[in-house]
Amino acid sequence: MTTILLVEDTYDLAQVIMRELKTSGYDVLHASDGPTALRLHTRELPELVVLDWMLPKMDGLEVLRRLRQSAPTPVLMLTARGEETDRVVGLELGADDYLTKPFSMREFLARVRALLRRAEQVQQILQADQARAEGAVSYKGLILDPQAHSVMLDGTELELSPTEFEMLHLLMRSPGRAFSRTYLLDTIWGEAYVGGDRSVDNTVLRLRKKLGPMGEDIETIWGVGYRLRSGGI
Repeated sequence: MTTILLVEDTYDLAQVIMRELKTSGYDVLHASDGPTALRLHTRELPELVVLDWMLPKMDGLEVLRRLRQSAPTPVLMLTARGEETDRVVGLELGADDYLTKPFSMREFLARVRALLRRAEQVQQILQADQARAEGAVSYKGLILDPQAHSVMLDGTELELSPTEFEMLHLLMRSPGRAFSRTYLLDTIWGEAYVGGDRSVDNTVLRLRKKLGPMGEDIETIWGVGYRLRSGGI
C-alpha cells in the first residue's frame, strides 16, 4: 500500500485529509510539527509528503530543505500563502507541486495521484536505464566501457571525472533522446544532491571541451536539457 506522510498542524483539516486519503486506498502517517515529520520520514520512507507551510517548531520550508538533503520523495506543499514569490521559493527549494488553501478535496486527490504517477514513471525509466548500463557502447569514433571505466576517442583514452563519465555514458546509451536537467541530476548526482541545474550545464561544457569537435554532437534542448545527436553509432 502506498504510504503518504501528511504534515499539518490544523487538527480539523488534518482529519479531513487523512479520511479522504484513507478512503482512496492510501496508508497515511500524520505529523503536526517539523521535527516529528522528519523522524517519521526517515523511519517509514513514505512515497509522498503532503507538507503545510506554517508549522510549529520548524516551518515547512525548513522541513523541505532538510528532506531534500537526503531524499527525492515527492512533496506537495499546502499553504494559505498564495503570492507568486512564495510559490517560487517553495518550488525552487524542491517542492514538486503547490496547493493554496482553501482547496477542494477533488483537486487535492488529483494532484496526489499525479505526483505518485510521475514518481513511478521516473523510477521505471531509471530502472530501464540501469538495466542497459552494463555493456560497452560506441558512438562514431568514441568507445565507452563501463566495466573498465575507460573512454577511447579515435584510439586515444580520455581522462574524465566520474561525473563526466556517467553523463557521457547516459547520453551514449540513448542517442537522440532528450534528458531533462532534473532527470540528469536524479540519475547522476543521486538522491543526496542539493543544488541547481548549473551543475549539469557545467559538466556538459567540460565534456564538450574534452570531446573536441565531437562535443558539438551534445545538443542543447532549450527549456529541457541535453541529448546526443542521433545517427552516430
